[in-house]
Parts: sequence; C-alpha cells; structure tokens
Amino acid sequence: MAKKPKAVVLGVGAERGIGGAASRRFAKEGHHVLVAGRTPAKIEKVVDTIRKDGGAATAFTIDGTKEDQVARLFDLAMADDGDSSPADLFVFNMGNNAAVDFREMTAQHFEDSWRVGCFAGFLFGREAMRRLAPLGRGTVIFTGASGSLRGRPRFAAFNATKGGLRLLVQSMAREFGPQGIHVAHVIIDGGIEGDRLLSRMPDRADKAGPDGLLKVGPIVDNYWHLHRQQRSAWTHEIDLRPYKETF
Repeated sequence: MAKKPKAVVLGVGAERGIGGAASRRFAKEGHHVLVAGRTPAKIEKVVDTIRKDGGAATAFTIDGTKEDQVARLFDLAMADDGDSSPADLFVFNMGNNAAVDFREMTAQHFEDSWRVGCFAGFLFGREAMRRLAPLGRGTVIFTGASGSLRGRPRFAAFNATKGGLRLLVQSMAREFGPQGIHVAHVIIDGGIEGDRLLSRMPDRADKAGPDGLLKVGPIVDNYWHLHRQQRSAWTHEIDLRPYKETF
C-alpha cells in the first residue's frame, strides 16, 4: 500500500478554526497531517478527532517564532519514514490581532505582532523553500486577512504585520513559482464562524444573519483546491468573504 504524503499546518488553535479545519480536510484527503501549534491540549484535540475519523495525524508543539523549532518541524515533515512520505502541502496560519489606540501602543506589542504574523511566516517560508526547491514541487499556502489589504484604526500593528506577510509571499511566489513550487496567499476578508470569534462575541453570528460569517469548511475547501490546481493555471491570491460583506 502506498504511503500517505505528509501535510503541515502551523497555527492550529481552537478546533473550530482554520487550522483545525484544514488539518481535518487534508487528513480526509489522504494526508498524514502534522498538526502544529503552541498549546498541546488544543492540537491533541484536533489529532484525536482526525484519528477517530480514520485519518492520520501527529501533534507537534512549537513556537513558530523560534528558528530551531521551525527547522525541526520541517525535518520531520520531509522525512521518508515507514508511515508516510515527505510533505507536499504546507499551510502557515499564525497570527493575532488586538485593537490598541496607536498613542498607547507599546514597542513590544508592535514587535510581538510582527514576530507572530510576519517573522514566523518568513521562517516557515524559508524552511519550505530550502527543502522544496531541489525537488521542484509542493504547495505552500499563507493565511491573510482584511488587514493584508487596508489599514484600520487601532489595528496598526496587525495591518503592518499582515501587509508585510503579503509582500513576503508575493516575493516568494515570483522567485520559486518558476521552479515548480505553488506559493499562494488566502485573504480572509470577514469574520470567521469559529471558536475564537464566537467566544469573544457570542451574539455575532445572530447579528450577521445566515451566512453572514465565513464558515471554516468552505474556507479550507479553497485551500485544498489551491493544492490541486494544475500548474498551467495556478492562483497566487484569492480573497474570501461572506456574500453580504462589504469591500
């Protein structure tokens, strides 16, 4: 029997979130998923769900801003072992946002935002390209946000972070796309109907109305579609939003 290819999802938190949903979707499609995140209890919960559904997954606790830890994740991902073959699909899903009055924003807050959402993306992308470029194949997807496109009051750190990540990914795509590596950026332009948003704003779904928030299942359908695209018609960037979201 053929071995399962690995997939890596970095930035898995709440089970009802993009990272968890992507992990479950890739496992359903036949990948052995490395479910990577900071909180062991959260990533183990996603792994347990995948295994109960008959899929294959391994939890990997990691601080994505630490160079040595990211390198170890990729070493594991590209290992050809008895259970799975080297990874061909990678998703960077790290990020955080917080509304802060610009006049009260500390240098530490700005730097922390950049480290989590942009610097970690650099480490992830660099390690991916070091391993995939010699092979001339693979899909690397980065999660963006409304802040990738435009600034908002009180979100200067987040906007700078996501805007920087977007340009980093564009540079990677132009350098490594011609070498056979599909680099893509997914802009999530709207609220996500997941644990993170609804735990903070329990009435948000009711206020938004039917399909007023992005559902995680359809979001990760697009991630899988990007991975399956034939290279004569690759998409570099897509933006996803509810049908009633203004833009």
